[in-house]
Amino acid sequence: MKAMVLAAGLGTRLRPLTDDRPKALVELSGRTLLEITLTRLRGFGVNQAIVNVHHFADLVVEYLKSKNNFGMRIEISREDVLLDTGGGLKKAAWFFLEDSKCQDEPFLLHNVDVLSNIDLQRMLQAHKEDGVLATLAVQQRESSRQLLFDERGKLCGRQASRDREPEIVCPSGQLQPLAFSGIHVISPRLLAMFTETGVFSIIDSYLRLAAQGETISAFRADPYSWRDLGKPENILRAEQDLRDDRSST
Repeated sequence: MKAMVLAAGLGTRLRPLTDDRPKALVELSGRTLLEITLTRLRGFGVNQAIVNVHHFADLVVEYLKSKNNFGMRIEISREDVLLDTGGGLKKAAWFFLEDSKCQDEPFLLHNVDVLSNIDLQRMLQAHKEDGVLATLAVQQRESSRQLLFDERGKLCGRQASRDREPEIVCPSGQLQPLAFSGIHVISPRLLAMFTETGVFSIIDSYLRLAAQGETISAFRADPYSWRDLGKPENILRAEQDLRDDRSST
């Protein structure tokens, strides 16, 4: 199975931890965020991954080499300009299309700065059973930006901020706002559907395609723990959680 790890961001919210390294190499209890993400993916059957890089790109390349790629095949997608999630995936599309035998196999797209115990195997199974274009791990929790889903769990819009009108692409009687967790399962056929170019968010593509009748589904991850590691204080809280877990066992 293949995956892409989104690791190219500047990590501005993590300063000063990212003054001399990319956010992917910020450490949590002695392990880098990149190591945590890759080893977790490997545990769910991912044996090939592509990592996009930009900020301190060479440090990531050298780090992976020093770790023997954690026993995986790992490719690097260098971004001279930050391309955002959609542009980054579009640039790396070749990785998921290179083997004609695997072009129908779903793949994972995972932010490097999230920590969770979401059951990726269940998420993948739900995606395959539903036969949808993409499946997004979402939770009912506070977030400045929310995705809007109908009663069947189909993406129908987004609430970009509390002080703006929601963007609705599929009118429905009742829409539920849910927070996205930065983890996707994607069918490779999406890659040929990108009409956007340059720098663009994959959420923009999802909403455009949902308006055209494609199904982007919610995977309800409410029973699982999830933490955004994009700020120094969140790293500290995650480390405290780990210490608490160890002391309780």
